[in-house]
Amino acid sequence: MVKLFTDADFPADPYPGARPGHSFVHFDGAGHSLDTAPEGWRERQAVLAYGSNACPSKITWLRENMGLTGPVVVCHARCTDLAAVWASGLRFRDGQRPATLAAAPGVVEEHAVWFATPEQLAVLDHCEGNGRRYRLVRLTAPAITLDDGTVLDDVVAYVGAADIRLPILVDGRHIRVADLEQRRAAALQGIPAETHGLDCTLVDAGTLVREASRD
Repeated sequence: MVKLFTDADFPADPYPGARPGHSFVHFDGAGHSLDTAPEGWRERQAVLAYGSNACPSKITWLRENMGLTGPVVVCHARCTDLAAVWASGLRFRDGQRPATLAAAPGVVEEHAVWFATPEQLAVLDHCEGNGRRYRLVRLTAPAITLDDGTVLDDVVAYVGAADIRLPILVDGRHIRVADLEQRRAAALQGIPAETHGLDCTLVDAGTLVREASRD
């Protein structure tokens, strides 16, 4: 089977890591074409990956450290009216500043969407600290379009819950990840935003996993 790339082509450091600008299926430390995806992958839960979860090396880290299993289907997507922005706090383990999600009217960004199995969603939920650092929500008015033109209408995402994962405001404005590299982002001085500003509803991840398991 032909590999599109290996993890070494897309290192995880500095955060948020490097990522392909196209869709792929990740397994065995490498990316493969979307036609290798398991049957029925489009019926899985779509999860917006706007930070390090779009990085192939991070996906392998999830396998090695958190028990992630199976092929991971990752689709390239065009996202409107939202943005990956820098969070107000730093990561404890390495002092890097993570990303978080915020409303951004008129902004268009390219991100990744996992089509996750129930087991994969449970791993993401644990990794993101759902209910503590981040909170799992369903985007109620998503404008997320895959490269093949499919417009997704059921997308969940992790947004800031604790102050340290809400957007940082510098002189009253968000700082987009696309506009500032990690080295400079880590040195930002600002205050936490009061909210991410997104139209969304809270999701109980346990219920979502159980419902997906019955499908």
